[in-house]
Amino acid sequence: MAEEAKAVSAEGAGTKSVSVLEQVRTMGFNFWIANVMEAFERLAFFGVRAVLPLYMVGTSGGGIGLSMSEKGAIYMVWALIQCLVPMVSGGYTEAYGYKKSLFVAFCLNILGYVTMANARTFWMMMLAGCLVGLGTALFKPPVQGSVAKSLNEKNSGLGFGLFYWVVNIGGFLAPMAAASARGNETAPTWHYVFYGAAIVTAINFLPTIFLFREPERDPEAAKKKPIKVFTDTMKVLWNDKAMLRFLLIVSGFWFMFMQLWDLLPNFLDEWVDTRDVGGLLAAIPLDFVKGWLMADGAAKPEILINIDAATIILFVLPLSWFFGRYKMMTSLVLGMAIGLVGFVASGLTSVGMFAAIAIFVFAIGEIICSPKFSEFIGMTAPPDKKALYMGYSNIPFAIGWAAGNGISGPLYDGFASKNMLARKYLAEHFGMSPESLESLKGTELFNTLAAKLGGVDIYEVNRVLWDAYNPWIIWIMLGVVGLASLVGMTVSYKLSQKKDSAPEAPTAQPTA
Repeated sequence: MAEEAKAVSAEGAGTKSVSVLEQVRTMGFNFWIANVMEAFERLAFFGVRAVLPLYMVGTSGGGIGLSMSEKGAIYMVWALIQCLVPMVSGGYTEAYGYKKSLFVAFCLNILGYVTMANARTFWMMMLAGCLVGLGTALFKPPVQGSVAKSLNEKNSGLGFGLFYWVVNIGGFLAPMAAASARGNETAPTWHYVFYGAAIVTAINFLPTIFLFREPERDPEAAKKKPIKVFTDTMKVLWNDKAMLRFLLIVSGFWFMFMQLWDLLPNFLDEWVDTRDVGGLLAAIPLDFVKGWLMADGAAKPEILINIDAATIILFVLPLSWFFGRYKMMTSLVLGMAIGLVGFVASGLTSVGMFAAIAIFVFAIGEIICSPKFSEFIGMTAPPDKKALYMGYSNIPFAIGWAAGNGISGPLYDGFASKNMLARKYLAEHFGMSPESLESLKGTELFNTLAAKLGGVDIYEVNRVLWDAYNPWIIWIMLGVVGLASLVGMTVSYKLSQKKDSAPEAPTAQPTA
């Protein structure tokens, strides 16, 4: 990691002597257009992602009724496609054109969202996820590559922070819009979310056609055949051992991040009493806020998850400016540590307000860590391989997202599924037979348990199961992965510092 330390040292001194206004002024035209396109893409993507875990496993209110393991399998395949394809598609973007990649990406995403609106089975949802994953995979390298090519060492810290801020505007608005669009338990309108995402994606054709400027590309790259592009892309990564090692270590952070979106909504929905948060929202004198609440006044899970994006919007610019004076690796380690604390804490409580605070803490860690991650990739990439290297930046997402869902789905089914634990409690404490338990579906299962417990409400049922079986334990298990990543990053950074500070061997002098 010595190469990383040197790049970091150069970055650390770059922004101190340049004013914020001057840094903004020197950002290229494509930087702003890329921000606009990313904001619309994130608006569509996170609108769907905010409610999709609930839609896939829901057994009432219009949900498909998949198991957590089935949901995890869909996300795992989706993750591998979305995150591994950019390793190669970045090379094709450099070879054949940024605009062509964007056009194909938009078409695939629109088709994927429309398929989601009509999916009622595991395989249809799998197909939809694959289409959206492929479209997003083709979209990322040209947009991120355009950002990287529009920045330099003096404005990269602020630039990537600004990029992260702008795109999270879409990420912030999306869950609120999706929460209102999906309706409630008595009048579900899930398809509005998916068709809305398709429409928002189609809007991106306009800036791409009329405003986006095709970046300068290597003329020799366009002459390469597709197989040659693939082999050269993989060869470049394999030869850059420091970058490959860095990407593998940081994967643990993305393991945590993606479970915030993929698993935490289900955990909040089943186990956390969010009526306290809902009471605060209900006090806001705006009619559309009612769409953020469940029928009993509890805040919808996607609204709590949205604290992450809201925190980023509020704090990413000042924190990016503040941490611009520090080395990138220092920020990465600190951000990962704070994120780990927030991630584990978000699943250790059944109190909505405590969960909200934990999500806020995670978001602070994400703000410190994530923009620096993108900045590190963009600034250490060779000038003619920006899109290629930004494609490599998806490797940690691939590992973290796929492994997270491959692990968390079965873990949840085995340790935290409320359906499973309710049946277990009825069998252990009331002697109900497996046959009679199997016949109880959805709300009937919990109504039966509530009656057995003396006519209590669903929140008391949750408390009894929580105290009896400790479903929060899965967050400790998942947090171990993040801890291992944090330790690995810290050790690698310390070793690189020692290596970088070691005296160089004397150079042999030529003899006469």
